Amino acid sequence: MTRSDRSPHGGESPSGVARIAVDLLGGDGAPAVVVDGALRACSADPDLHLVLVGPREAADEVIGALAVGDRERVGVITVDAAIGMAESPLRNIRRGTTVRAAAEAVYTGRADAMVSAGSSGAAVAASAHVLGRLRGVRRPGLAAQVPTPNGTVLLLDVGVTLDATMLELVQHAVLGTAFAAVALGIERPRVGLLSIGSEPGKGDRLRRAVSIALSDVPLPAGGRYVGLVEGHDVPRGGPADVVVSDGFTGNVLLKGIEGALSGLHHNAGTSVRHEAAAVLLGVAGDVVVCHGSAGGAEVADGIALAARLHRGRITPAVASLADDLLTELSSAGGLTIRDALGERS
Repeated sequence: MTRSDRSPHGGESPSGVARIAVDLLGGDGAPAVVVDGALRACSADPDLHLVLVGPREAADEVIGALAVGDRERVGVITVDAAIGMAESPLRNIRRGTTVRAAAEAVYTGRADAMVSAGSSGAAVAASAHVLGRLRGVRRPGLAAQVPTPNGTVLLLDVGVTLDATMLELVQHAVLGTAFAAVALGIERPRVGLLSIGSEPGKGDRLRRAVSIALSDVPLPAGGRYVGLVEGHDVPRGGPADVVVSDGFTGNVLLKGIEGALSGLHHNAGTSVRHEAAAVLLGVAGDVVVCHGSAGGAEVADGIALAARLHRGRITPAVASLADDLLTELSSAGGLTIRDALGERS
């Protein structure tokens, strides 16, 4: 199922106001850490409205902790079922779970965006099924913003396409380029493909074929493919603004970077926190997925990110930039590893 626009139900929220559906049962420490994150987010943003999706008692904890005048900024959708990390994400296609209800709140216009710290597979499945994919998109991808000494690097996918195809990686390069231009303000984003070396021809057959294909694809917003990059290029920054990877490798790399940073700062007696949330690119709505181990501060960051996506109209702008190319790539159906590498059948 694909949709090229936002929900036909409900109108736009007032200027400046962002209504965020929050999955109260998503995450290892839910609902306590999600309640904490919701309270932090409300305190930091007076124009933020929350739609809390989960058990009534958890939602009441948030409402009760707010000043009386702020309680009108919080709505509740009572749902008691959640998806565990070990359960099949496809269960979310059925009704009655918090992440599915959060996606439905966006689709019906009750919320402008959704945030979940639960299973990323569950969030992706529910979002894609309820909100639909952008036109031409084969499979959505999670994009994480990695801060570096040389500016932000957008890494995608970090968890969806564990067995990515050539078409999916090329489409993610298109989506990432458009997002970097619109959301990060990067002019002519440089796109790199993660591999085991930066020399041409490095990597497995899939990486070599995708590299050839990206050399010929006219990326949106003046984006340009700069070739293969290595793992150390992501936390250092420099060669590329957008780094494309399959979801398995991207997830391992991202968690490795986070673990290394956490260990270094722990040994130094300092603390560091970056935006530990990823944007789901390729669906027809604003969706943010936080780490399952996220604490209250990280959940609050995810809510703030979702609000920025809505206020900046990021998803419609990305769709507008990428629509024609995504559709052309999907319709062609000719992106094959064998053809890209010039191999005979």
